[in-house]
Amino acid sequence: MKEDSLKFILLFILFAGLPPYTSIAQETDPVLDNLIKKGLEKSHSININQLDAEKAQVDQKLAKSVFLPKISLNGSYTRLNDDISFDDDTQNLLRATQKLLIKEAVGIPFNAVFPENIPLQKVNNLQDKNILKSSVDVDWVLFSGFEAANALKAAKYKEASFHYAGLAEKDRIILNIIETYDRLALVNASEMVLSASEDYLQDQEHFVKKAIENGLATPISRKKIELAQQQLAARQLEFSQNKSLLIEVLHQLTGEAKKVLRSLDPGLSTIPLADEIAPEKRNEVMALEEAEKATTYKAKMEKSHFIPKVAIKGHYEFLEDDLSLLDPQWYAAIGVKWNLFDGGQSRLNSQKTELEARKYREQIEEAEEMIALSLVKAEHAYEASFQNSRIAQKEIELAKATLDLVNKQHKNDLASITEVLDALRDLERAKFQLQESYFSQRRAATTLFHSKGLLNY
Repeated sequence: MKEDSLKFILLFILFAGLPPYTSIAQETDPVLDNLIKKGLEKSHSININQLDAEKAQVDQKLAKSVFLPKISLNGSYTRLNDDISFDDDTQNLLRATQKLLIKEAVGIPFNAVFPENIPLQKVNNLQDKNILKSSVDVDWVLFSGFEAANALKAAKYKEASFHYAGLAEKDRIILNIIETYDRLALVNASEMVLSASEDYLQDQEHFVKKAIENGLATPISRKKIELAQQQLAARQLEFSQNKSLLIEVLHQLTGEAKKVLRSLDPGLSTIPLADEIAPEKRNEVMALEEAEKATTYKAKMEKSHFIPKVAIKGHYEFLEDDLSLLDPQWYAAIGVKWNLFDGGQSRLNSQKTELEARKYREQIEEAEEMIALSLVKAEHAYEASFQNSRIAQKEIELAKATLDLVNKQHKNDLASITEVLDALRDLERAKFQLQESYFSQRRAATTLFHSKGLLNY
């Protein structure tokens, strides 16, 4: 009965790691999906990237706003130390001219004395010392020399670059969550292996105890089993600590409550590959390409600094009383601004931006090469993981048969307890290798989907 129970446990562990195939793009673990969703919502890096994209949207609005009229209302009060007026000679000349005009108007002879009962108009000041002004100004750019148009395109490509960079960051977070989740599944599977070893050691302890009572074994055998149990307890503690650490990492990544994470029981399901699906361009590459376009239009914007700009300017004064004799009440003008030489700053800035665009081109080519390499490595790792699974299964069969044989020999006093414990450790090691091969399959498949740009979560 004990042997049948042990066989049942071993078969359960063996097939527990072989659930039905699932596709990362079709049938995903709902628990994992929920963790990924929460992780993406919690991510500060994604939120920062989104804010950068919104800033690029504001830059587009700023570029468009160049062609909108700028209207400003002005108000001021100024007090001078004195009125600004004509000098005495000029004022006497103006009064004498005024007398001549009056004489001519009323028919008084030119040489006659001017009548004292006729008042003269006071000569106005050029500017009173109390000045109160209220006005409106209008500035309207008609042609920016293509600076605004190039700035708008640069901002659009910059926004697209942040968008794809955000998607790449999402992929990175998803991969991190999946790997942590899979490691938790590996720990759970390993704990099941250790649990089976614990049950077997208890059976051996009971057998050795009876054998000692009947004089068929020495206390040394019991000591060896106790040592094996202590070693097993150390391994169990190690896995328990690893599980606690993984739960803490998942909590940090997703914000999910630790109590909920402790209740999870993930499994190591394999992920089949879809060879017929063609690879798609990775988000990292598209982000670099959009950034390259943005810097290209930024360089054009800086070069267009020397193209003439055309603008309209208007001004209107609401208060006329305090205007000087030389101030107009309103005016409108159209002007051209042409920067002929700025010390070479625009040219140097354009060269700097062009170098930045070339840097992005180098990064794109490097990224494509690394992605192609990672694709090949992931395919090889995926194939190797299946081969390792087959090897581990054969090793389990051999180790199981060896353990059964040595156990029977031990009960017939043909093998030592040390040989039994060695066989048990070999079986345990083979089970660990099988679970690790399942873990490697998932890691390789996930990496392969990511390399092909097919990580559809």
